[in-house]
Amino acid sequence: MKTAKRIRGLPPYLFAEIDKKIAKAKAAGVDVISLGMGDPDRPTPHHIVESLKSAADDPKTHRYPVYQGTLAFRQAVANWYGKSRGVELDPVSEVVALIGSKEGLAHISQCYVDPGDYNLVPAPGYPVYGIGTTLAGGEVYPMPLLASNRFLPDLDAIPVDVANRAKLMFLNYPNNPTGAVAPREFFADVVAFAREYDIIVCHDAAYSEVAFDGYRPLTFLEIDGAKEVGIEFHSLSKTYNMTGWRLGWAAGHPQVIEALARIKSNIDSGVFTAVQHAGIAALEGPQDCVTTMQRVYAERRDAVVEGLRELGWNIEKPQATIYVWVPVPQGYTATEFASLVLEETGVVITPGVGYGEYGEGYCRISLCVEKERIMMALKRWKDAGIKYC
Repeated sequence: MKTAKRIRGLPPYLFAEIDKKIAKAKAAGVDVISLGMGDPDRPTPHHIVESLKSAADDPKTHRYPVYQGTLAFRQAVANWYGKSRGVELDPVSEVVALIGSKEGLAHISQCYVDPGDYNLVPAPGYPVYGIGTTLAGGEVYPMPLLASNRFLPDLDAIPVDVANRAKLMFLNYPNNPTGAVAPREFFADVVAFAREYDIIVCHDAAYSEVAFDGYRPLTFLEIDGAKEVGIEFHSLSKTYNMTGWRLGWAAGHPQVIEALARIKSNIDSGVFTAVQHAGIAALEGPQDCVTTMQRVYAERRDAVVEGLRELGWNIEKPQATIYVWVPVPQGYTATEFASLVLEETGVVITPGVGYGEYGEGYCRISLCVEKERIMMALKRWKDAGIKYC
């Protein structure tokens, strides 16, 4: 059977391929240490789980949910922004619930992109930005994230004719995969650029609550004028160890939120109401679970960076996210180096090229395993003679 043109050019999803390699190594008896996926390994906090159990026992939650999300959940999101960031949001018109931020990021291009339109996409970047663009018939214009510019896109390098044809600009800070953060001045420049060219900014803030050493990441909606030019996507996945729960939101410009809610109402039936109750418990409940995970990830980050420095890498400690972006040794491509590490040590890391051509030369290390396993992984590297030179 012949597939549709729109999916023939789609690559297999990056982590589906990594899962296959892990399964093959385990089948061969290898004690695999996976530093690949960014999937929090600690359980969801108890009070959130209990909220789900209680809500699931209520027959009222068993029927179709409200398409755009319950008003109570959207109010909790608005309250969270107000309390944590000083941002005012109308829960009725400026917030929509998502089945995880990934689906919203994939669907937003369907709302605005026609064949021949451009989307401005960070490179390297989360693959869904580009895939959603392609499925909508649009064209990806990559914005290179280079170490020389601290992994921020150079807005001045975007050609005027491209900017005039662009519909959406995707951004993601703190950044996956590089771990970079963005200053207020950069976001202010983004607002001005978007206003000049009538571009909708789509900021993915999934890692805004995973930060270290007293650093507090900005969210896009904190910036003056941001709500006039775009929306922000957020997820409970990384903040509250809820990747499997599939709950997130988009917030910001009411017309963009309405368009996203409209297309979603024709594609899905919303988030299970009991899960939204759990989301309210997460946002409005005790936040010590968040600070605990920040401390855990900081310890793991330190173990990775210090271990790599002992092996010859000269890298900085990232201020946020659950990743360390690591240059590969000379003489290897990213894929070659990741394969070498797996074959020689049983440790899985993600080749940067999986995030696009500008990820070549790097690999991403996830902090989603216990510190002791991270230290074991790096000891295996040392024993195998893997080093940076």
